[in-house]
Amino acid sequence: MRELGSAPLPPLRPDDHVRGPDDAPLVVVYADFECPYCAVVHEQLHERPLRVVFRHFPVRSKHPRAWPASCAAEAAGRQDAFWAMHDALFADQGRLEDPHLWAHAERLGLDIDRFEADRRSAVVAERIQRDFDEGLRAGVATTPAGFVDGRPVDLRQASTMQSISFRE
Repeated sequence: MRELGSAPLPPLRPDDHVRGPDDAPLVVVYADFECPYCAVVHEQLHERPLRVVFRHFPVRSKHPRAWPASCAAEAAGRQDAFWAMHDALFADQGRLEDPHLWAHAERLGLDIDRFEADRRSAVVAERIQRDFDEGLRAGVATTPAGFVDGRPVDLRQASTMQSISFRE
């Protein structure tokens, strides 16, 4: 009898959002900008010497502002400011409505007309949906979801964080 399971984690792609040293442990994170647990994990990962890949997993049924926030991050990314917007969104999770997204874009020095057009574009929507769909196939059910060496890990556990950052 064939064993059922999730599809493998998609490999890194050229358009993945990656930051951190090339030789650091690689952590792939599926997250939602409105998820409070994701904000905590974001802070913990940011404090460690890790190479982090961010993939969108907006859980719209729980977090109605997660999708627009992901669109804002992707639109900022089209102006080379993904990580700056990513950090701003997690730092100000209580304010994910349009006026606040525009304010973040202005503070980051983005072209607001381009930001707004990109934010509402099919290209941005397809990018976010691709991350979400691939996450589902890889077994992501909720956020934050993490993978190290292609294997799922519980990022909410302090012991996981220690083992990721100090493994050899």
